[in-house]
Amino acid sequence: MNRLIDLPPKNVEFMIKDGVVMIDIRRPDEWKATGVIKNAHKLTFFDAFGNHDIPTWLRNFEKIVTSKEQTFVLICAHANRTRVVGEFLIQQHGYKNVAHLAGGMALWLEEKREVVFE
Repeated sequence: MNRLIDLPPKNVEFMIKDGVVMIDIRRPDEWKATGVIKNAHKLTFFDAFGNHDIPTWLRNFEKIVTSKEQTFVLICAHANRTRVVGEFLIQQHGYKNVAHLAGGMALWLEEKREVVFE
């Protein structure tokens, strides 16, 4: 595929039922405020100041996404961070089936889709 795929919430909902890996890259304060999509892995990429620790993040990510061909969906608040991270994973690390939630959690919530608070 080699390009980031924008998936509307409706499509993501179907993929969840099929067991696709979901990775929420938002911060803990965001998860607490809006909840998370059920079964999404919480793996913060950027802190509140925009800083990141790529080697640590990649080590944790590779425990969840175990193959460059595995399909996964990235989630953030408005699909801006996931666009950056998705392109990074494709261009710099060779991942093939990278998608993200178009509109992010903002659109997910606007469409009144299910979230969980943990």
